Amino acid sequence: MSTSTSSSLNAGPTTVPGLPAPVQSQPQVDPDTAVTGPASPRRALVLGGGGSTGNAWLIGVIAGLFDAGLDVTTAELTVGTSAGSTAAAQLACATPTELFDAIVASAPPEPADHVRSGRVGPGARPVVDQMERTGNIMNASTDMADMRRRLGAAAIDMAEAMKGSSARWRATVATRLPQAQWPDRNILLTAVDARTGDPVIFHRHSRVDLVDAVAASCASGFAYRIGSNQYIDGGYRANAENADLAAGYSRVLVLAPFGGRTRTPLEWGMHLSGQVDALRANGSQVETVFPNNESEHMFGVNAMDLSLRPSAARAGFQQGQALAPQLADFWG
Repeated sequence: MSTSTSSSLNAGPTTVPGLPAPVQSQPQVDPDTAVTGPASPRRALVLGGGGSTGNAWLIGVIAGLFDAGLDVTTAELTVGTSAGSTAAAQLACATPTELFDAIVASAPPEPADHVRSGRVGPGARPVVDQMERTGNIMNASTDMADMRRRLGAAAIDMAEAMKGSSARWRATVATRLPQAQWPDRNILLTAVDARTGDPVIFHRHSRVDLVDAVAASCASGFAYRIGSNQYIDGGYRANAENADLAAGYSRVLVLAPFGGRTRTPLEWGMHLSGQVDALRANGSQVETVFPNNESEHMFGVNAMDLSLRPSAARAGFQQGQALAPQLADFWG
């Protein structure tokens, strides 16, 4: 499939309130994954952030593709950000079908009067409050570097007020992963150093436990501590997808629960479409997949609603099944 058809898979990225903000940084990569020169005949799978429902949707899409005969977990590189980091770690240790079935079977049932398209669910208040806090910081920032330093400082203050938050979060993340050890795969998980605002890329040679790497990548409210260092959500590195880390790979598939959108000014250049353009300019074929219009209400402010996980997974599964014939030739 020609990359020019990717626009038919989803709508283009826009600036919309309520989505994680990206930050500018230079990639730091696993030496085993580094690719220089022209695009190599290797494939990269990029899993974007998107909260609890985003994680379920990612698993659903990949399970739907798998069910239709297309296994994208065979990618030579997987990039995971926030909820995508959890999915990357899960998919390296279990089959897409196993993970999809577990979401559908174990997640709490959706109430009969639950949120529908265009509505905000009853559990959205913490997300809305977090958006307001981070939005105020973004408005006061002069550029991306300033923004992520300010966000890091606020997250450190939050961690100090929430005694034991890192230990509790680590225990929660550990329950979500099929195994605690890094798999023998090229996986890059993004985060940001809360003290300096510098980008951080975790991989199997980082001397950081997989559980800690995932927990750091998903730390959106408070700063997560690993030893003497503290980290915040990888979505603040470049954007919720961090697709630039797939530079040099010939085929790049980006799954973006938040639809490639950004809360930062477009002139800061942090939108996904800019990264996609840069990848293509350097010889990569790129396809992006976003949630369809019927399932958009399950993301954004409702992204942490656990009762929506089964619906998000099923919506992703249906998209994956439908897209498999189009993506088969592209993936190879």
